[in-house]
Formats: sequence, C-alpha cells, structure tokens
Amino acid sequence: MEDKKKEIEGLVSRLNKYSREYYTLDKPSVTDKEYDILYKKLEDLEGETGYILPYSPTQRIGDGVLNGFEKYTHRAPLWSLGKAQNYEELKDWLERNERFVREYNRQNEDKLPEPSYWLTRKFDGLSVNLTYDENGILVMAATRGTGITGEEITKQVRTVKSVPLRVNSRELFEIHGEAMMTREAFLKYNETAKVPLKNTRNGAAGALRNLDLAETRRRNLIIYFYDVGYKEGRQFKTYGEMIDFILSEGFPTDGYFEKADTFEEIKTLIEENIEKRSELSYEIDGIVIVLDDMKTRDLLGYTVKFPRWGIAYKFEAEETTTRLLSVEWNVGRSGRVSPTAILEPVELAGVTVQRATLNNMDDIERKDVKIGADVYVRRSNDVIPEIMGRVINDNVTEDILPPEFCPSCGTKLTKIGAHLFCENTLSCRPQLIKTIVHYASRDAMNIEGLSEKTVESMFINLDLRKISDIYALTKEDLLKLPATKDRKAQNLLNAIENSKKAKLSSFIYALGIQNVGERTSRDLEKKFGTLENVMNAGREELLEVPDIGEIVADCILDFFRSPEVREEITALLNHGIELDEPGKKKDWEKDSQKAEESTPFTGKTVVITGTMKNYKRKDLEEKIISLGGIPQGSVSKKTDFVIYGEEAGSKLQKAQSLGVRTLTEDEFEGMI
Repeated sequence: MEDKKKEIEGLVSRLNKYSREYYTLDKPSVTDKEYDILYKKLEDLEGETGYILPYSPTQRIGDGVLNGFEKYTHRAPLWSLGKAQNYEELKDWLERNERFVREYNRQNEDKLPEPSYWLTRKFDGLSVNLTYDENGILVMAATRGTGITGEEITKQVRTVKSVPLRVNSRELFEIHGEAMMTREAFLKYNETAKVPLKNTRNGAAGALRNLDLAETRRRNLIIYFYDVGYKEGRQFKTYGEMIDFILSEGFPTDGYFEKADTFEEIKTLIEENIEKRSELSYEIDGIVIVLDDMKTRDLLGYTVKFPRWGIAYKFEAEETTTRLLSVEWNVGRSGRVSPTAILEPVELAGVTVQRATLNNMDDIERKDVKIGADVYVRRSNDVIPEIMGRVINDNVTEDILPPEFCPSCGTKLTKIGAHLFCENTLSCRPQLIKTIVHYASRDAMNIEGLSEKTVESMFINLDLRKISDIYALTKEDLLKLPATKDRKAQNLLNAIENSKKAKLSSFIYALGIQNVGERTSRDLEKKFGTLENVMNAGREELLEVPDIGEIVADCILDFFRSPEVREEITALLNHGIELDEPGKKKDWEKDSQKAEESTPFTGKTVVITGTMKNYKRKDLEEKIISLGGIPQGSVSKKTDFVIYGEEAGSKLQKAQSLGVRTLTEDEFEGMI
C-alpha cells in the first residue's frame, strides 16, 4: 500500500508539472498520448487505494450541478481602482505622488525612493480571489463580490486547467486574477450555442457563476493573475518582488509587466496598448498603473473607495446599446449580398456609429435581432461595429426579411450555405467595381488613382465591364470622365502602364480568389513558381502549401476551372503584363531551398521597431517573410530578434531587458 501511495504522489507531481508546461508555459515536454496514459494510471491507482491527494489532477472538476453559492469573506479587501479618463487626470495623479514623496523626504530621515511604476493590462473579465493554504494547496476560490464578501466558486475555478492546484509556497496567501474568455473561445462556443453569448465578459461571468460545471468547462476560460492581496510570513518590499513571486509559483499571466518612471514613458506604453488592443486574443479596457515601492503605498493609504497608490487609465468604451432602425443589403466583390444595420447614431470608442455588420440571416436569427429593437453594439479600433445581440425590453419590433432579388441588378439571389449570392458577375455594378478596385489596390497591382469613385465613373461613362478593359483605356477615354484633366489622365495612364510588371504573388492576390490573401498568394508563388503551375495545380498539391486547407484549396480550384477566368487572364497577359515568376529562373527550386536552409531567420519570430533608413515597415516585413521569418508586433521571451531603427522606444528596451537579440538595420543587412 505504501508503495502505491508513493507511486500516486509521484504521478501527481509529474502530471501537474506537465500541465503547467502545457497550459502556462506553452512548452509541453510530453505528448498528449503520454499524458493520457499516465493520467489513466493515476485514476486506476486512486480507485484501487482510495488515496486521493487534494491537488491531484483528477480533482479538476468537470461535471455535476451544484446546489448554490456560499458566501466567502476575503482575508483582505479587493479594492477598486480610481479612474483616469484622460492624460491630464493621469498626470495630476503622478504629480500628487511626487509631491507626497518630496514632502515626506523633507520631513523624515528614512527616505522614500523616487516614484517608480508598473503597468499591467486592465482585463475585461470577472475578478477572482484564490486562497492557497500553508501546504500550497488551492483551498478556496471566490468572486470579488463587494470587495469584502464574494461567492465561493472553487469547483468552477478547478475546471480551468491552467490554474495550479498546488504551489511551492508554504505561507498562506490570497492571489487576485481575472477570468476571461478569449475571442477564439467565444466564437467557437457561439457556433453551436443554443443561446449565443453577447460578449466575452458576460461569457466569463456566466461561466463562473454557473452551477452546471459542464457548462463552465465548455466555455474554456483563462485566468491571468496580477496581484497578491494577502500573504502571511515575509512581505514584499516592491511590486516587482510580487511579480517574481507570481511567476515563480507557476501562475499564468499575460506576460505584460512594464516598468516606467515618467509620465512620457507611461503615455508611450498606453498608446502602444491602444494600438495593439484589437490584436490581443482577450479583451482589455485600460491600463493599470501602480507604485512599485510598498512602503510608499502604505503611507499613501486609501480613500473611502480607492487606494491612492494605483490608478486605471480607461480606454474609450467599445460597447454600447442603441436602436436598430432598418437593414440595408449590399453586394460585395464575390457577389455575396450581406445585411448592414442602420442604427440610431450613438457615440462609441470616440466616433459616432450609425452602421454595423450583421453577417447573414443565420446570424440575425441566432442573435434574435429585429427592426425597432435596442441592440448591443461593439467596436474594436477601426473595425466596422458589430451587433452582438438584442436587449430584451418592450420595444415594438418587426422581423428582418431577406431579399429575393439583387438590390443592385435585380437578378434572383441564390442561397449558398448561410449566405445569399448574386451570380450576375458580368454586369452587376458593385461586384465589378469592387473587383477592379481590389485588383488596383496597393498590395495587388498598385494602380494609383483607380479609386472606387473613379471606377464607378468608368462603368457609367466608358462602359468598363472587366479588369482587362483598363489596359485598353486611352487618354481620350479618360478625359471624358467628369473632373478629369490632362495631368490626372496622364498620371492614371502611367500608373496602369507601370502595373504591367508585377510579382507573381501580387498578381495572384489581385485576381481576388475567395479566401486567398497576400500571405497565401506568396505561399503559392513559393510552392509553384509560375502562374501556369498555380492554375493547373491539383487538389493534393494545393493541400501541401502551408495554411491551405480543404476550403481554400477548393476555392482556388473552382476559380481556375472557370472558362471566363482563364479567358480574362489570357486577355490581361495579351495586354502586356509581365510577371516575375521565380519558377522560370535557372535552378529556382534548388536556390530557393538552399536560401531557406541557410537563412538565420527561418522559423524565427522578428519584431520591428523604430524608423528605418532603407525600408518601409511593410517592405521589411515582406523581406523577413521571404527569409522564412515570422514578423510579430510585440516583444516577449519567445521573440528571437528585434530589428530597430531611429527613435526605437519601449520595444527595444524590453528586448534588452529580456535578453532578446537586437539588430540595427545595418546588422540585419549584414546577416542577409
């Protein structure tokens, strides 16, 4: 029996280690199959002996329904933070801290350090408070509640696999975290949900305050930790020490802990987060700024509501409610006819919102959206706002009905899957205009001057009906367009002529194949080398291309099977388009393979910061991709290189602090 107990203890230790590697560090050392074999062995031994450790991975709750919630009184209050709505308010708060430290140091011999700050992201989820006992075992989890008393949710938190059930510390402590649904988890859940979630925050809150543990588990939550609210034994002298403790004990974090000393440094870091906000997989609604020195914190103390030593800089709101007035149906480049909601104007994230996307009829029915209803509207940076659902109230509403005919050309619509399509690709004005504008866009054939307004004028005045028609235009034709003078006409002709020499990948992207973007176009160029090879590629060959799955492969095959498409490509080539096709160069495949094998950037993550002398940012990113590298927007411990130019800021500093290799522009060019 004792031997089996020791075996159980060893298995629990190993499995918890493997879980941390997988869920927190993202560096698994064993396969899923190996983990499952050990887990099954542990289950069998526990069943045979009845010896079950409270921190065994088998004790992560995943099923069952609870009777209700018990109240829990936190050992230390969970304070809310005061808010700074703008930089002036933030600057005032920083100056108050500086005055306090100066005045204290003037009157006392035991001097306080100059104010220094840590910045963390303000997560938009549900705050939780976890208690670990003197044996390092998770014994309690509770919601924030009033800040003094919360609801016990220990079993719900145990379903979150990244949360450690046992830690190394042998001093009782409480740790604060934020439970969230990632955007990916939210979308995946809503694909099959009978009642779709309105947003990720409600999804997380509903998961932890749910008595059905299977439902909690289905929402696939994450919890990021950032603060120790209560701790027995040795106390932290700085917040930096607290961060080290949180990380060393294996608690998952988002990795964002930034140090700053001045208002300008803090402002720069806030601006970076506003810029990167939409790229994160989880929601944030601000940045938290706290003093580093704990003694200074203690002396500053608290107001009735907030600590004086911390503040939250709030971003512009990204969600609100307004009235849905009507629905407008629009034709896209692929012929898809999609609904757009016309809204009662409302301020959201610094702009007036009057329109929002609705995707398709299935989306409308799933969200139970109706004309006249109040709806939840969400906006992320410059992305068109989206309706998340309907507010249940007493508004008089009417159903949204799909159109039978194309709102532009009158052709009877066809339903394919969840979407409506106009199949009149040859003379449906919106389709043709958007196709040509895409073809002429900067990342495609780069014909400057072919705006949507200009192409629409060509459709009306010059009978423009297909892409190849633009290469037959003369100066006399262009002068017939309203408000087009000699110089403008000549500039447009020059741009059209210059577009005739193009990279193969740019041409593939310009053709507008459904689901084929810039990256896939580059991958097709790299794999096949010539336009002819791409056009004649088989399904199995296409599936060998990185990131091309069955749906994208079928889109490519269907596109090039069309006689009209092949006829149009022939017409374009006959107009003098010359493609830079790597496959026609001598020993292309061998040289490409050799270059890929020899580049020091193959498979490496690269961050660019600052202003370069010889590259635009996009050109440098493309160069890195051509060398097999992976451009990224932010620096982390997993970053391999940071290439920096003039006026490089916090990204360079972070790279240096993490020991990430940094390269000047000249050093980069020397390596390649």
